[in-house]
Amino acid sequence: MQSPDAPILGQVALSYCPIIDSQRNVMATRLSVFPLGHARWLPVGELLTAVSQVWPADGPQVVLSVRCEGLLADLLMVQPSANVMIEVPKFMACDPVHRDSILQLADNGNTLLLSGRPDQPLPRALLGAFKYAIIDLADERRLDGGPVPAGVTRSIGFFQEGVQTIEQMEGAFRRGAVAVLGWPVEETVMVPRSGGAPRPDLQVTLQLIHLVHEQAPLAQLEATLKFDPALAFKLMRYINSPVFGLTVEVTSFSHAVMLLGYQRLKRWLSLLLVTAGSDKNQRPVMYAAVRRGLLMEALAGEDCSPEFRNEMFICGVFSLLDRMFQRPFNELLRTLPVPDGVYQALAEERGPYHAALDLVRTLEGGSGHDVRETVSRHGFQMRHVNRALLHALASAFQLG
Repeated sequence: MQSPDAPILGQVALSYCPIIDSQRNVMATRLSVFPLGHARWLPVGELLTAVSQVWPADGPQVVLSVRCEGLLADLLMVQPSANVMIEVPKFMACDPVHRDSILQLADNGNTLLLSGRPDQPLPRALLGAFKYAIIDLADERRLDGGPVPAGVTRSIGFFQEGVQTIEQMEGAFRRGAVAVLGWPVEETVMVPRSGGAPRPDLQVTLQLIHLVHEQAPLAQLEATLKFDPALAFKLMRYINSPVFGLTVEVTSFSHAVMLLGYQRLKRWLSLLLVTAGSDKNQRPVMYAAVRRGLLMEALAGEDCSPEFRNEMFICGVFSLLDRMFQRPFNELLRTLPVPDGVYQALAEERGPYHAALDLVRTLEGGSGHDVRETVSRHGFQMRHVNRALLHALASAFQLG
């Protein structure tokens, strides 16, 4: 897949976060766009072209959160495809200069989101152009247990911003939020009681990762897989999916491993490990882990060795296992074999993959200042980072 590319990707900083609905599925992605330097004009056409390569008109939805007044004003005056939702800050929504553009976009079928509380009430006709409001948790006046101020009503649905924990996410949905913005991955990792063991439903997956890491004979892998028929079924479904374009059906595990190879099998098992939970509150964390892996792999670049790219992928995918298992990495990785560089990044915050992991965390909803500072501190090029981010998001949509 060709990465999106345009000159504007060297003139802006991008960050992203998911928009997670009450079923804990990603209903859309919010892409934040920050100008670099003091740019007064940026080409809106180039931005929309880059966005359309990831979010085509018949594809999933994206919210554009443009943090440049000139670029956003230009965006309000064009007609993007209907799957492009546009976030409008309160000060621009209240400006009569933008009234006609906002109403025209609503008439064209674009979903508009109002961010922040207006300093003054919007005219009823203009408020009707907005489908949702974005309310920061810090500004929430309806926190659980507290009285609702007199006269406070909401005539449109709202998205809750600033959610960082599962408890905050659940509270937002109890208050009627349509969705929350961002991954709730800031839970404190509990220190396990002595003798803590991995979840029983993941024992075979962990054992297979061990065997693949040790390059065990195929017969030993096949014998282990027989203890989990559901896992064998998932592998057969994966190898026979359109992704491989095979002309014959694969019906045996040994044939599947021969086609995949040990490295691709380990990659598949790593993905399975972070997507096998049944708790719906873990779904956003699972989605985040997969996107981290794809983004770290994309940051490695095509010039790196396949082994380096694969280890970057595994580092990103495993970077939230401590949250999923509620065990610190130095305990968790005793039972899960990973390359030395991956262990260093996850358990010790150092090593060859640490810089990329630090950047990936910042790109998850970070401010323009934070993204620029992290990119500069680790010696990345902004254009490469933006291309890698868009490429990874496109790859995630292909994975489903």
